[in-house]
Amino acid sequence: MTTTSTAIQEISIAHSPDSDDAFMFYGLATNKVRVPGFKFSHTLTDIETLNHRAINEAFYDVTAISFHAYPFLQEKYTLMACGGSVGEGYGPMIVAPRKVSLDQVKKTRIAVPGTLTTAYLTLKLFAPDVETVVVPFDKIIPAVVSGEYEAGLIIHEGQLTYANDGLVKLLDLGQWWREQTGLPLPLGGNAIRRSLGAETMLTTTNALRDSIQHALDHRDEALAYAMQFARDLDPTLANRFVGMYVNERTLNYGEDGKEAIKKLLEMGFDRGIIPLRANVDFVG
Repeated sequence: MTTTSTAIQEISIAHSPDSDDAFMFYGLATNKVRVPGFKFSHTLTDIETLNHRAINEAFYDVTAISFHAYPFLQEKYTLMACGGSVGEGYGPMIVAPRKVSLDQVKKTRIAVPGTLTTAYLTLKLFAPDVETVVVPFDKIIPAVVSGEYEAGLIIHEGQLTYANDGLVKLLDLGQWWREQTGLPLPLGGNAIRRSLGAETMLTTTNALRDSIQHALDHRDEALAYAMQFARDLDPTLANRFVGMYVNERTLNYGEDGKEAIKKLLEMGFDRGIIPLRANVDFVG
């Protein structure tokens, strides 16, 4: 008797240890969403590390990235048409111990979470000559509170908790971007290795979309899973944070969402912040 074994293709996925990413990947990570012939492995690492790994190593099949990083890795990766975090008139914030004018902000030394983050790109569009210092994202608020830095550029859950540490918002860059362009601010997305081939790229992209839909359809269970990654957030705030960045826009960027990604990267290139012109394309 001859037996035939079906090969299982393993797809390596890397994303940040944040409640919104955990919510998004809940279906795949817990095998609630399965794809015949495929197995998905998960690595959790901060977004700036993932940006650099995607550029320098192209190690993971699927990786979360900041859109700012895309031009640097576009030869090896393309963007999935789902799985993005988009700010609808909100986004990264500049915070400080006390209120100062926006002109003063531009002369302030600001702690930033990484020079490949979209937060950094948007900051440089707002204030091209601002002085910045890279600080791990979860250390920015404590460093500003302690007086080590005059202001900080915050991402992730810090957008909801900064006031608890006595800080004030100087500028919401998502709101500023909306006023400048009329568009939402695309912050991060998921990229997939081109070498996987068109069929596998599409199958994997559809699997991620199914995972996002599963989480939205089973919100309580997905939130309970995501809470283990919700730094310093109670369930109410975690639910609010996830809702900000995992929603219908995460399932599909929409035409204005795709336009926003292209515009952000074009402006970065035109103003000399990004040295490479982006050729933005999507799977699925």
